[in-house]
Amino acid sequence: MRIAVISDLHLGQRDVVDHFGHEDTAFLRFLRFLEGNFERIVLLGDIYETLTSRMPSRQAAELVAAREAHPELVRRFERPQYHYVHGNHDLIAGRVLAAPEHLMLEADGVRMLFTHGHHHDWMIRRARWLSEVAVWAGAWLRRWRLGAVFRAFDALDQRMRGAAEDPSRCTFQRWALGRAHENAADIVVTGHTHLGMRVAHGDRLFLNSGTCSQGRFSFLSLDTKAGEYAHHATW
Repeated sequence: MRIAVISDLHLGQRDVVDHFGHEDTAFLRFLRFLEGNFERIVLLGDIYETLTSRMPSRQAAELVAAREAHPELVRRFERPQYHYVHGNHDLIAGRVLAAPEHLMLEADGVRMLFTHGHHHDWMIRRARWLSEVAVWAGAWLRRWRLGAVFRAFDALDQRMRGAAEDPSRCTFQRWALGRAHENAADIVVTGHTHLGMRVAHGDRLFLNSGTCSQGRFSFLSLDTKAGEYAHHATW
């Protein structure tokens, strides 16, 4: 089976805090490329941005607004070829759209676990409200044109996620491999860190899809029949 994975689009309302950074028509061409080359496409969380409203705790309304702002993409995502797993920025989609928090697929004797990865973050596990308030406050920094302050806090958040290309320093990889072991998965596929990677750990493989936000293209290709797994920053 040939599977593509994309994540972390952060589709918003096309306002100043919208991180997507693509024209929808251009991104549709990318989706058509994926549809023509892969049997399944996994949307691995943070597809929509629901934590940056002007007033806090309006995630359901923000999800509706983000979907209304990108109708052609939404219609594409609702095709049977797509599988949607929610993340932390679109957590509300679990309740509103019945998006699961993980997906298991098995093909050609390969067992694969797909999960966004936000459960690794101690703040999300223990004080999710504080994490969501931080995202909301960051959106106001951007509205007030305090970009340098926002980037400093964003860099700190990235470091706190514990993601690194070096497996010996990457607590995120260790967490993901633990989930793979618990689910008897040969491959664990994550998003969340915005850092696309492919790292072999003995008989298990860790993959991260990177991000398609801020005008970037990033995706994973999984070919279980050929045994080929790769991260791509262009298409």
